Amino acid sequence: MKMKTHRGAAKRFKTTGSGKVKRNKAYKSHILTKKTSKRKRNLRRPTLVATSGDIKRIKRLIQA
Repeated sequence: MKMKTHRGAAKRFKTTGSGKVKRNKAYKSHILTKKTSKRKRNLRRPTLVATSGDIKRIKRLIQA
């Protein structure tokens, strides 16, 4: 039987062409008034998942 894609993970992570895993940063949803413009601007940019163990686990969840 085929394994189903974890829909929650699929909405949060994308794989790049080279196989790295892209994610969005946290702390951007509310209580934004006390955060500086610079901090909020940097939170907009996506970043890569750093730990190799995490990458392996995420890829297993989002494989179709």
